[in-house]
Amino acid sequence: MRIVATVPLLLALVAADAAHAARLKSFSSCKELVGYAREGALRTQGGVGVAGRALPAPVLNIAPPQVAPVPPPMAVEGVPAAGDVSARVPAFSGTNTQELDVDEPDVVKTDGRRIVVVTDKTLRVIRPGGPVTGTLPLDGFDHRLLLRGDRVLVIAGKGTSAQTIDPRPVAPEIAPPRSITVVTEIDISGAPKVLRTMDVPGRFVDARQNGATARLVIDNAPAPIIAGASLKRAVKRAGVNRFLGHTTLKSNLSGKTFRRKLAPCDAVTHPARFSGLGVLAILTIDLDRGMYSLDRDGVMAGAQVVYGSAGSLYVASRRYVRAVETGGQAPDGLRTEIHRFDISDPARTVYRATGSVPGFILNNYALSEHDGDLRVASTEEAPWVQAGTSRVTVLRQDGRRLVQVGAVGGLGDAGERIFGVRFMGARAFVVTFRQVDPLYAIDLSDPTAPKVAGSLKLPGYSAYLHPVGEDRLLGIGRDGAAVKTSLFDISDMAAPREVAQLQFPYGMTTVESEPHAFLYWAPSRLAVLPLTQQSFSGAVGVRVAPDALTEAGRVQHQDGAAIVRSLVIGDQLYTLSWLGLAAGSLDNLATSSFTAF
Repeated sequence: MRIVATVPLLLALVAADAAHAARLKSFSSCKELVGYAREGALRTQGGVGVAGRALPAPVLNIAPPQVAPVPPPMAVEGVPAAGDVSARVPAFSGTNTQELDVDEPDVVKTDGRRIVVVTDKTLRVIRPGGPVTGTLPLDGFDHRLLLRGDRVLVIAGKGTSAQTIDPRPVAPEIAPPRSITVVTEIDISGAPKVLRTMDVPGRFVDARQNGATARLVIDNAPAPIIAGASLKRAVKRAGVNRFLGHTTLKSNLSGKTFRRKLAPCDAVTHPARFSGLGVLAILTIDLDRGMYSLDRDGVMAGAQVVYGSAGSLYVASRRYVRAVETGGQAPDGLRTEIHRFDISDPARTVYRATGSVPGFILNNYALSEHDGDLRVASTEEAPWVQAGTSRVTVLRQDGRRLVQVGAVGGLGDAGERIFGVRFMGARAFVVTFRQVDPLYAIDLSDPTAPKVAGSLKLPGYSAYLHPVGEDRLLGIGRDGAAVKTSLFDISDMAAPREVAQLQFPYGMTTVESEPHAFLYWAPSRLAVLPLTQQSFSGAVGVRVAPDALTEAGRVQHQDGAAIVRSLVIGDQLYTLSWLGLAAGSLDNLATSSFTAF
């Protein structure tokens, strides 16, 4: 079983370094790894060396964890569950994902026969339109689910373990705790039961599921060294466990516990120049076999944004800038590193190439693979600099490099940044914002010469863009204090038009920062989004006609409990809150039954 991990890359390189190949070097032994890490710890004054990986400035809206969009509706007949190949399953909506057939973790999953949800640290299995058929308390917080047949994978943060570097401290300081991710494998063929659990050192970033294979991206940053009287003495005591950590797998099937390094030392790679002390790990799991078939792969990079296609996994991270960490003058030309992993083999994840783009990437929707090329939308300056514009860059693999083959810049005026992106085949639509919402239509049919075909300026902005057919695009965002839904006609790239809009005054929707909260059910041309207004908390349905948007109805749970997700099974719309799961009409959203938690 091969393991892949990563010591994050030096993000203090200047823009000129983008032309050079990323030279990744493997450590020959744990002794070499520890020596390299100790030198780095002295350079960072005991810190991790990742403070320069700044995120974009906050958006003026509710900002829960970021994730991604909805596939077309699935009319499924057959076998979502192992061992049940004859059952006829009604059409149902999956998680709103960015790419068709690439699933993403979320708080609710369905196979059409049952609904699996996690709220209040409890896993529940529910029969559609019926009662809760099983519950299971869970460890951790911020749970996310992946489903395959009768197997559920639950990914969560967990209480942390303080790992001080000096067991005999010379000062009262204590090192901050280390982040831990707990992964739980559960069998739901009957009453839910835990098969295996694994504690992984590090922060869960995101995951993608291709068929039976799930890949989890973990960013493991060792706790800063609290030196007390002597930094050098504290660093000298630091061993391999501080810089790598261990995973702990407990099997309820065998009763055994397995503990090992996050990665073998000789499987850890690093760039030619120092890039911090964090370790990126990609855990590859065969969900048909379970976590005992775990493979671990990786390459040096911090992990901030994860994008997955049918054959590739991309991990993007801000370049380390020591000046930002130490309070010095940050250099011009900040860049984002992007690493490509080949996932064509379901059992393996193999590093292939590295490239970079100017500036900052908003989220996973800012990346898209098409005909082997990676297209990336980025804002060229740091969010604390009120200058610079945005661009779309096309990268193509050449050996171990992702090389720029085309780019189009000048998107937005100085001080604007990207708020929303949607790639649709050879087209891209980018929203920048400061006071008005320029929607740019970009022609990518020639990847070596992308160009802005047209643009449209409107008040407000669209933070999430969703295709509703080949020639229509639905935008969700805001205009002042109102939630705004906009329908764009994109049939003429040279002249995109807003053909309809529907506003909800004094409102907020989590769709702006959490696309998983959005549902579009094409057979009914129905969009559903959580909505909070002064006197309403629930969800609203929007009927999408070719040139019109109308309110289809509203759903509200008892006591105005916030609705976080919606899904369709057969002819029923289901809405989820912490109080329970409501079923209702696709026509007017009227509730017909409620399963209380």
